Amino acid sequence: MKILLICSKAFYSKLAEIKVTLEGYGHKIFMPNCYDAPETEQKMWELGKREHSEFKARMFKQSHETISKMDAVLVLNYNKIKDGITYKNYVGGATFLEMHDAFLLNKKIYVLNNIENGPLSDEIEGFNPIIINGDLSYFK
Repeated sequence: MKILLICSKAFYSKLAEIKVTLEGYGHKIFMPNCYDAPETEQKMWELGKREHSEFKARMFKQSHETISKMDAVLVLNYNKIKDGITYKNYVGGATFLEMHDAFLLNKKIYVLNNIENGPLSDEIEGFNPIIINGDLSYFK
């Protein structure tokens, strides 16, 4: 399978190991936008609001194009700590939009950990994702 890993930038440090594991099971793994340059978004903010907005628009379109070529996406939803608050099994806005694209494109949507009750949980559940409960051996 061709699988795009999608997640918050906060989790990028975990992607290399997951990529190796899934490739070991025979899958072709693709990394998120800006994986190799996670500082890009901050640089766009520093250039100004318009530049950042244009950057985000390009990234949304690029993600959609990438997802259209995949068999599936794997959402990596780990706990995220921001400003002393823990967000359990976090799915951010961009990841949510990528899940939506995958849903509209009839791609399989896998989610690493349970979907926590929150403002988007009903919508995420409506995408009918396959929850793998942290077990990458599901892809063997």
